[in-house]
Amino acid sequence: MLNREIRYNLANRALASGIEENAEGTVILVEGKRDEAALRLLGFTGPIEKLNRGWAVDRVVVYIVETYGCCIVLMDWDRTGGRLQRRLMDSMSSLDIKPSDELRKALSKAMKPDTMCVEDLPSFLGEPDS
Repeated sequence: MLNREIRYNLANRALASGIEENAEGTVILVEGKRDEAALRLLGFTGPIEKLNRGWAVDRVVVYIVETYGCCIVLMDWDRTGGRLQRRLMDSMSSLDIKPSDELRKALSKAMKPDTMCVEDLPSFLGEPDS
């Protein structure tokens, strides 16, 4: 298992790349408003959409595809988040969209077991090099 400093550096690098993509206009799809708030705290300035908006998952997928074309899917890396992530990736793929899950893969690998969710990231990664 990688030590904490190496893992957090990996997470910060993944986030930096996500922040850059997001600033260039790539939308990030998260579970809810606390996840969005966490990403904003970490420096994400581009479009962020929430899955939990009272819409069926398929409606959110169609909205994302019609509005943005593609996206980064960033669900939590707990069991529920994993199920949502698979469902979203499959739904988008069936519409010939290639969503990215690289950010989630990198964060889940780097942040387990410290946290399993997006909303907790600022408390672990808020201050680089500390």
